[in-house]
Amino acid sequence: MQLKALLLSLAALPLAKAETVLGVYIFHRHGDRTPKSLPPVNLTALGADQVFQSGTYYRNRYVASDASSPIAGLSNDIAVPTQLSVTSPADSVLQSSSLAFLQGLYPPAGSNSVSVLANSSRVEAPLGGYQYIPVTTSSTASTSADAESSEWLQGGSGCGNAVVSSNNYLLSSEYLTTLNQTKSFYSSLLPVINGVFGASQATFKNAYSIFDYVNVGVIHNKTDLLTSDTFKELKTLADNHEWNLAYNESDTIRAIAGATLAAQIVQQLNSTLTSRGKTPIGIQFGAYASFMSFFGLAQLQKVSADFTGVVDYASSIVFELVTNASSVSGSSYPSLDQVSVRFLASNGSAAQHPPAAYPLFGQSETLLPWNTFAAEMGKFAVGDTASWCQACGNTTGVCAAASSSTPSTTNGDSSDGGATATSGNGLSLPVAGVIGALVTLVVILGVEGLVYALAGLKLVKKSTLAAGAGTGAAGGAGAAGSKA
Repeated sequence: MQLKALLLSLAALPLAKAETVLGVYIFHRHGDRTPKSLPPVNLTALGADQVFQSGTYYRNRYVASDASSPIAGLSNDIAVPTQLSVTSPADSVLQSSSLAFLQGLYPPAGSNSVSVLANSSRVEAPLGGYQYIPVTTSSTASTSADAESSEWLQGGSGCGNAVVSSNNYLLSSEYLTTLNQTKSFYSSLLPVINGVFGASQATFKNAYSIFDYVNVGVIHNKTDLLTSDTFKELKTLADNHEWNLAYNESDTIRAIAGATLAAQIVQQLNSTLTSRGKTPIGIQFGAYASFMSFFGLAQLQKVSADFTGVVDYASSIVFELVTNASSVSGSSYPSLDQVSVRFLASNGSAAQHPPAAYPLFGQSETLLPWNTFAAEMGKFAVGDTASWCQACGNTTGVCAAASSSTPSTTNGDSSDGGATATSGNGLSLPVAGVIGALVTLVVILGVEGLVYALAGLKLVKKSTLAAGAGTGAAGGAGAAGSKA
């Protein structure tokens, strides 16, 4: 009887509202590739399969008709190009990876791709109904063009202060101490690497390039010349080298790639909100250094030391825009205070390593209110040319025109004192005003719609509003290049 009474009492409780995913932003690394020290660098069959399997995982999570966390209003089987924003820098490995990923996200449509002509004949699209999803070659991506051909973190960034900041690490006592202490270790590797690296190059200075070369060899070739302990030490040293080039807590301009990525994430998620879900998926393929830079800015290294290492091939991070609102549609969309953001990360292909949720910005919760998330990202995001030029200290090229304008700020900090990387002060990257404007726009549009409805007026979409809501990180943001 007691059990029956308990069941009846539980049945009387109100049901918890199911969570709805409004949209996602996925930042993804390429799959396995040939070593950077042996150009041209190409995506391997293994690499293509890694990102394809990752795309299949995200299909099963967000896209398929039986998805575990379906995105509201998203087409299940036939890709609608306007529902996806996919970008990649002009790099063959990253571009190829994005195409393989999309094959998993939206596989060939098969019978759904058949057209019946006027004469009753049937025509199926090529390759079993292969779906042609556009991948934008973006000059404003957080990774520079031809990143896979570059072995230097800030070399392609074009950000003057970031280059100076990274060079400061190479002059630091920490770096020089490690350089001297590891000379014998790297010299001992010459039997393995001497076909590519000479004795003068076998040093901690080339920690990542050497690891990259050896790592590809370990994956694709059998060798008895390398022990597991030696390989682990190689990886640890490469991680240390790259982390210090990608991020420094007291000189955050070094993390310009992560700052640019942060702005792009918020801009895409905000566009999903302002458009009421018209483009709910944003995907960008980019470099491992952008991951590391963002991890540092978002304080993820305080959550786990794993975030200070180079992410594996086909790794991804995801930002889920979610709500517990009772209904979601174009005519019934949640208000800002009903929207939250969840961050997830997968080290390696998501198919083998499902993404796990982690707290951002030193918070304790993994689910943050939208306004909190946008405000925290706004503390370091760089999303427009004027802000990028000021933070980087650049005055020529695209920055010549931007130098006459002053980027907006709303975080109360002066950015002037921190624009020089060698100042030793923490740089408050000047774009909080951009993020604040985007958040405000959501509120304005909601209020505007209400006023129009009460007044009985017809609401007409203006291209200027759409452009304001969806503007990407233009001009300078494209110079936030990094390694891949």
